[in-house]
Amino acid sequence: MQITFHGAAQTVTGSKHLITLNGGQKILLDCGLFQGHGSETDTLNRDFGFDPRDIDYLLLSHAHIDHSGLIPRFVSQGFKGQILSTPATYDLCKIMLLDSAKIQEYDIKYTNKKRKKTNKPPFEPLYTTQDALTALTFFKKVRYGVVQQLFDGVTVSFEDAGHIIGSASVHLNIKEDGEQTNISFSGDVGRYKDLLLKAPKTFRQADYILLESTYGDSLHNDASPTVDKLLEIIEDTCVKRKGKVIIPAFSVGRTQEILYALNSLESNGTLPDVKYYVDSPLSEKATMVVKAHPWNFNDKVQDVLKVDDDPFDFKGFQFIEDTEESIALNNDPSPMVIISSSGMAEAGRVKHHIKNNIENPNCTILLVGYSEPSSLAGRLKNGVNPVSIFGDYFQVNAKIEKLQSMSAHGDQEDLLRFLDCQDKSKVKTIFLVHGEFPVQNNFKSKLLKEGFKNVEIPKRHEVFEI
Repeated sequence: MQITFHGAAQTVTGSKHLITLNGGQKILLDCGLFQGHGSETDTLNRDFGFDPRDIDYLLLSHAHIDHSGLIPRFVSQGFKGQILSTPATYDLCKIMLLDSAKIQEYDIKYTNKKRKKTNKPPFEPLYTTQDALTALTFFKKVRYGVVQQLFDGVTVSFEDAGHIIGSASVHLNIKEDGEQTNISFSGDVGRYKDLLLKAPKTFRQADYILLESTYGDSLHNDASPTVDKLLEIIEDTCVKRKGKVIIPAFSVGRTQEILYALNSLESNGTLPDVKYYVDSPLSEKATMVVKAHPWNFNDKVQDVLKVDDDPFDFKGFQFIEDTEESIALNNDPSPMVIISSSGMAEAGRVKHHIKNNIENPNCTILLVGYSEPSSLAGRLKNGVNPVSIFGDYFQVNAKIEKLQSMSAHGDQEDLLRFLDCQDKSKVKTIFLVHGEFPVQNNFKSKLLKEGFKNVEIPKRHEVFEI
């Protein structure tokens, strides 16, 4: 059989990995959107590298857009098979894919308006709202640990990956030509000390492992100081300097973790008395989905739920829904904390909040997740000054803070712990995906030192015979 890597290959976004069996059946792992690649992004997203009509099954690890965001286009281009995911992943995709479709339609409308002025032909959106609605009818919900048969001799199961609600590692057992081959795809591996979620679950022995490597060469700070660091930043910015804290945060995962941390501060009586907002309609919907799946929470959160029926709500907090309310925040000089998507600050309302506050030395931009280096959040993280926002340049006078311990991705220690359940001598190859090449190269050296026999770093569209 073959494995071909069509996305998240020597880069982080666009997760797509294709398994082709000897009999010609094709299984796709994830169908994610490329993000943060500047002018190349649209071209990357229009070229799958394969024909969707040829795919029999799509196995979806989780709902983050860099793993699920091309599903509507995938279906509109002729996929007729079945999409397997956990129930929580399906519930999140119901809101996230529709939101993504609206963004595609809005962005192409803006682009075509400019193209019309120069007599250039219009572009078509990657997909439409109707494409997203149609795609949702292809899903089949599969619970953790339940074995599903795909073909004769081919089964799959999902295990909790601890990354976001519903996230899964994917495990294929394939028997063909008299041989048994076990392939495991990590999806995105969560933290073993996550504030909200259970730790990643162990999995059966694999012959081949597709392993994410986002933070494969670094260590996060322990998650336990997260609440203390957040308090310190709010006190310094909002109480001492009377400024605003702007937090670009992914709608699923980071937003809920920040709200939980702020709720914890209120519970122990230390939450500063300022205004707190989540300015993202998608984040509000995602928070409702997260609340609807409490069995994914770890024991500590389960204990909190016994005395607090909503660990994501607290005094002074509100969701912002309409655009007028969002704009009003920029005209309000009061100290406040604004949590808004997108996490890479490449789109959405947070980009406007950064633009309106980045030159104010009393304000803080707090970065809490992974950012592609070329994205606005990535440029701020790397100290670029001035930065371009909406085509204009702005001086970075605001304080730039990072809270790495809030990342949903496991660090090197977490990734190695994820592999602890494996007999290294029986793992034929680890394929590193979902990471930047320099990080992957360092992680490869670490894995080889740990005793794994063969580690590959695939290029985009590279084919491996296994």
